[in-house]
Amino acid sequence: MSRIRVERVVRVVADLLIVNVSLALALVSRFLWLVYIELPRLGLTLSRETVYLYVDGFWTSCLPLSIIVLTVYAVSGFYNRTLFYRGRYKAIAVVQGTLLAYLIFGFGVYFLLKTLNMPRGALALACLINIALALAARLWASIWKFVIRRERQSIDVNRTINDVLVIGGAGYIGSALLPKLLEAGYNVRILDMLLFGPEPIAEFVNHPRLEILEADFRQIDTVVRAVRDVDAVIHLGGLVGDPACALDEELTIDINLTATRLIAEVAKGAGVARFIFASSCSVYGASDEFLDERSLLNPVSLYARSKIGSEKVLLSMANTVFGPTILRFGTVYGMSGRTRFDLVVNLLAAKAVLEGEITVFGPDQWRPFLHVDDAAESILLALQAPFESVAGEVFNVGSDAQNYTLGDMARVIHELVPEAKLIESEGSEDRRNYRVRFGRIARQLGFEPKWTLRAGVEQVIDAIHARSISDYREARYSNVKFLNEQAATATMRRERDWERQLIERSNPE
Repeated sequence: MSRIRVERVVRVVADLLIVNVSLALALVSRFLWLVYIELPRLGLTLSRETVYLYVDGFWTSCLPLSIIVLTVYAVSGFYNRTLFYRGRYKAIAVVQGTLLAYLIFGFGVYFLLKTLNMPRGALALACLINIALALAARLWASIWKFVIRRERQSIDVNRTINDVLVIGGAGYIGSALLPKLLEAGYNVRILDMLLFGPEPIAEFVNHPRLEILEADFRQIDTVVRAVRDVDAVIHLGGLVGDPACALDEELTIDINLTATRLIAEVAKGAGVARFIFASSCSVYGASDEFLDERSLLNPVSLYARSKIGSEKVLLSMANTVFGPTILRFGTVYGMSGRTRFDLVVNLLAAKAVLEGEITVFGPDQWRPFLHVDDAAESILLALQAPFESVAGEVFNVGSDAQNYTLGDMARVIHELVPEAKLIESEGSEDRRNYRVRFGRIARQLGFEPKWTLRAGVEQVIDAIHARSISDYREARYSNVKFLNEQAATATMRRERDWERQLIERSNPE
């Protein structure tokens, strides 16, 4: 039996039950009225014949009434998927159909059979109960949606934020953000697979306001548990960087796009108003113009397209009580709990100190640079800003002063490590080239980076001299090396048509 036929049978059976329950309730109600109101008032006692009258009234009426009601419902199209009613029209149709069925039944028993083995008041009451139950059975979904919508509208979007979920909280930016959140007084829950171990956040693992969930954020039960009772979600998780994302397209889409939608849907359903998403200025791709948040996106990598797809998903979900905030970070550098050396500034600074050589490819290509500590600070500002200031907004994160060519960036490193040899090569597989304006985040959130490129390079050099970095070439300092050496791309792959369409639409025209 097909699913449609099963649904039809279920509806018929439900209506059959409703007719008979309505009739029984009406007769019981009328009987109780007789016993406790009418007979005592007249000074009479209940006879056996009266009891039989009510019992017989049910058994002689239930079958013909059921047949008539179901026939009228069928003719009215209640069981036909091509004839359907919505909203108030469904309610009107149910009332009209039920009234017609009871009128037909009443006409038949009075004028054709010349008798009715049940009180007339009970028949009228049965009709009213039948209408109420039939409406409830058919409109419960609409009523439930209305209740949920009213509940969501009552969400105080500017309520005090106490509990924050950070997805990817043990990563490069997450490990820089964690101490800021704890210092600001938030209760923090981290959802992270801890692929690099707990070392990036080891200093805080025993903090009384920190909870760590070591799990995969692609699993819906895990996300539901993580989102429970939080006031804001900060999503930093994902595969980051063009080389790492290029290793496995399906895995990248699964982690960067599919999981983002899953997390946002769970958060929105749980009544979480604040959702901060880590995107990238890589979405601008290649351009010779100064770019702002309104500029045309021109991605040249899968990583950038996955970020664009995620942005579209999140912004399409925005409403008055769910306000995703998109932060497009510049090219990040500097030290954090989980420092990366697959980032150009950190990598070239390490090579200058340890290998005496600074080799830069594509020295004329522009990048907007941003220290990891400033990236974390921008998240904190977005979290603390009024809902109306950040809901549904996209912000470039960085500063106009830190737009450098790769050649200029290399020369800053060379000034600090003059004994290193500076080599510039025009050949580069990386086609990215973008200069970005950051006026919006400065105006709306008052964001001003505290770090300069030179200070960030000095920080990396000092860390290497202090031997706090064992070997910058180790896989734990590089996303792409880690994925290759740990065979992480063998993880389960899942295919979804909607992600592919978004990725394809994100390609430049």
